[in-house]
Amino acid sequence: MSGPLTALFGLHPRGIMHLPLRRAPFPASMAVEADPASFATPRLVALNEPLAETLGFSAEWLKSREGVALLSGQARIDGVPAVAQAYAGHQFGQFVPQLGDGRAHLLGIVTDDQGQVRDMQLKGSGPTPFSRRGDGLAALGPVLREYLVSEAMAALGVPTTRALAAVTTGETIWRDKPQPGAILTRIASSHLRVGTFQYFAARENREALAFLCDLAIDRHDPAAREAENPVRALYETVVARQARLVADWMSVGFVHGVMNTDNMALSGETIDYGPCAFLDVYRHDKVFSSIDRNGRYAYGNQPRLAGWNLARLAETLLPFFDPDEERALAWAQDALGRFQSLYEHAWLARMRSKLGLTVESIQDRALIDALLQLMEKEALDWTLTFRRLTRNEPLTDGPASEALERWKTDWEARRASEPASTEEQNALMQRSNPAVIARNHRVAEAIAAAETGDFSVFEALLQCLRHPFESDNAYEKPPSPEQIVHATFCGT
Repeated sequence: MSGPLTALFGLHPRGIMHLPLRRAPFPASMAVEADPASFATPRLVALNEPLAETLGFSAEWLKSREGVALLSGQARIDGVPAVAQAYAGHQFGQFVPQLGDGRAHLLGIVTDDQGQVRDMQLKGSGPTPFSRRGDGLAALGPVLREYLVSEAMAALGVPTTRALAAVTTGETIWRDKPQPGAILTRIASSHLRVGTFQYFAARENREALAFLCDLAIDRHDPAAREAENPVRALYETVVARQARLVADWMSVGFVHGVMNTDNMALSGETIDYGPCAFLDVYRHDKVFSSIDRNGRYAYGNQPRLAGWNLARLAETLLPFFDPDEERALAWAQDALGRFQSLYEHAWLARMRSKLGLTVESIQDRALIDALLQLMEKEALDWTLTFRRLTRNEPLTDGPASEALERWKTDWEARRASEPASTEEQNALMQRSNPAVIARNHRVAEAIAAAETGDFSVFEALLQCLRHPFESDNAYEKPPSPEQIVHATFCGT
């Protein structure tokens, strides 16, 4: 049963002073106190020990009975209530004025070893006032998927929330079939979403919006305080961060799957790994999410949808951009208009690196587009194609087409035109093209084994994903036809 650690375990208050959790700074209108559900037999099945240490936690303590109680929501620290945050959101283009944390509890905030404030949140920890008739629980599969993919993204250098721990609850939950229940402990720079701002804009609560702006600036953009208009400065940095983030996604073949406005964080971190997946064979219009029936969030649509979400954020901030509505709208359109050029610049930079190109050339966009068209036409694997280029290997298992050979000749000529040495170019490709990603069939294998109680497959995959640029032939291979994962599921 949830309660203060001191009461639950009979610890003297000084015995838990080393715990770094502090109360989240939200007024009652933004986050409601909510106790996680009770679970009789929680068990720790995964702990990110390096991350724990950066947050000031003892990994050994988190493995203890008291630590597992904290990670399963069965205990809390005196004066640090668990809360569920309020937010709204556009879901597949339709505005829903109230969503909120329906299966998540924010335990509190911590300061990491770099002095950065982080949120510590449980997912799958039971119903809250925002559950909308849901059970508030999570199955083991989605918990392990988020653990694996978020840690893979971190190792790839993509901004992301992090997985601190996974705990099984000892209970069976029902989705399409009975599944073991689990809880993920997630660490985020914040859980401030576009939808958080939409919630209060829909209620015309300007005081709450001003508070959120201050909180976002303090947490993510303290330099904006020095600007003539701090909220404008905040918005500009959010636009730039999202441009870089989506360029990162595109460069590693990542498909988020559900880019609703409640799933876009102002921090610029990838958040809410539901039906996410990585491309195997490259297709610009590839969709994995089982609920995305019209392809709204297909791989190639991600830059456009990021811009759409940012427009929705701008709508909530117009009064802070300028007291005059027309001037505010003109400024917002100008600021948002820079998103596409920022994205293009970031994406081209990443694609040049993947091709070992160290300086800009007017030829580059055409060269990259030509490769992508050939990859799609010839059904080439995204990750393996760039890795084979890195190793100077044939791009196909059989004879290469004349078009591919011509492209390679053009690419080699472009590389030869650069001042960088071949060794420098190859080194750039080596650190830009992962050998190992969280391939969908490998994630599915790890989940299937874990659901039977075997976590060794999960652990082996996790260790490999933490070193994505090191070769591992077993994990580099694309799926065979019978291993292909065609659809992924949200897990709610």
